[in-house]
Amino acid sequence: MTTPLTGTLRRRLALANELYVDLVAQLPASSLGARLRELPSDSIQNQLRCVVGARESYTKAARAGSWQGFASSLDHVPTGDADAVRAAVRDSHTAVEEFLDGLDPADDYALNQAFALLEHETQHHGQLIRYLYGLGIPRPASWQRQYALDGD
Repeated sequence: MTTPLTGTLRRRLALANELYVDLVAQLPASSLGARLRELPSDSIQNQLRCVVGARESYTKAARAGSWQGFASSLDHVPTGDADAVRAAVRDSHTAVEEFLDGLDPADDYALNQAFALLEHETQHHGQLIRYLYGLGIPRPASWQRQYALDGD
């Protein structure tokens, strides 16, 4: 059942995904292992592993009614496998859309998981923006528009 609330949630998660799709489409495989120099940081691929894992884990928890643990289909993918990263981003969003198709807006736990997922998606956007600037990786045009980033 789609309500104004679930419709808005669906649109916001779709937009978050479009930004990830744009990023992984132009991100060179050689950048997936990149970390911010002289700062404690994970690799870009691990940031994306966390995004995919949250999509998979939050929707699993919502369906089960309780947290089932964190796992990502990118957990064992070798660093630099851009095709696997792109496929996981695509497939995990498809799973989110399927979850939203059956989301009961009266199910407070499931709805909270969906909102937690949206928060998680945008937190990683912010982290990845720092990576893109810090590593001198061009920001996709969609990211520049969405977050009013400097195009240099």
